[in-house]
Amino acid sequence: MEILEKAKNYVADKIANVPVPEATILDVDLKGFGLDGITLLAKISVSNPYAVPIPICEIAYAVKCNERVVASGAIPDAGSLKSNDSTTLEVTVKVPHSAAVSLVRDIGGDWDIDYLLEVGLIIDLPVIGNFTIPLSYKGEMKLPTISDFFSGTSSEPDETVKTK
Repeated sequence: MEILEKAKNYVADKIANVPVPEATILDVDLKGFGLDGITLLAKISVSNPYAVPIPICEIAYAVKCNERVVASGAIPDAGSLKSNDSTTLEVTVKVPHSAAVSLVRDIGGDWDIDYLLEVGLIIDLPVIGNFTIPLSYKGEMKLPTISDFFSGTSSEPDETVKTK
């Protein structure tokens, strides 16, 4: 029985010391807005310490304002991380205009809303299996005014992820 316990401790110690990919949200920008919502573009840098590419199973995200989820979703099969290198992911998140406008009580004199973007980067590590890297980013989004809709600056991008 003692040998089994030593073996379990050895394996647990080895797994605990296995290097894992690390990620950070570099920036979140307002990509566009239209009558159907506001689009944010999050740039995420992920480093892969392994000599093989690692598949990204899914990128799950949620945008919260005043502790309330105003947008959430997931992007399945988002590509893979380059081996022994950093990969920059561009994740486009659409916040419905109705959700942003419903947060009027948070709007200050400068017509913006504070938000929290939470991202779960789910990757498939060899031997370990699915591993989630949790990320978060606090920022503010500027709401468009009525005149912005008539200035011709609206855009309508889809929810996407790009690997650079």
